Amino acid sequence: MIVVDASALAAFILREEVVWRSISNYIKYCISVDHVVKEVLNTIWKAYILREFIDLDGAKKAYNLLLSLIGRNLLLEPELNYIDKAYEISIENRITVYDSLYIALALDKQLPLLTLDSQQRRIAQQLGVEVVRV
Repeated sequence: MIVVDASALAAFILREEVVWRSISNYIKYCISVDHVVKEVLNTIWKAYILREFIDLDGAKKAYNLLLSLIGRNLLLEPELNYIDKAYEISIENRITVYDSLYIALALDKQLPLLTLDSQQRRIAQQLGVEVVRV
């Protein structure tokens, strides 16, 4: 099992070229904070509304795919369980609380982190989290 952040999960859901296939093996059994749902849905919204990367039908399919993963392939942990540690990480390392939540979860569960965010990857590694490369 690994911790997956929103950048990686959204890339999988939206089938972003180059990375989505390599991410697919990790999405079979992963864990994240419940906040990931809002972040990925926001990315789907941006892909439809702002980037016009997908059409309305594609946005609906992406939404349904995300929902189908929850509880089966993707386990969700309440973000409030990790908020104190995440806030500490964010203040000490000057990264967002959003990104820090995934690091805090990985630290607590002693699991690797899958992220496409280079700054988050660097901070996680500095804190002793194994980071999956795709």
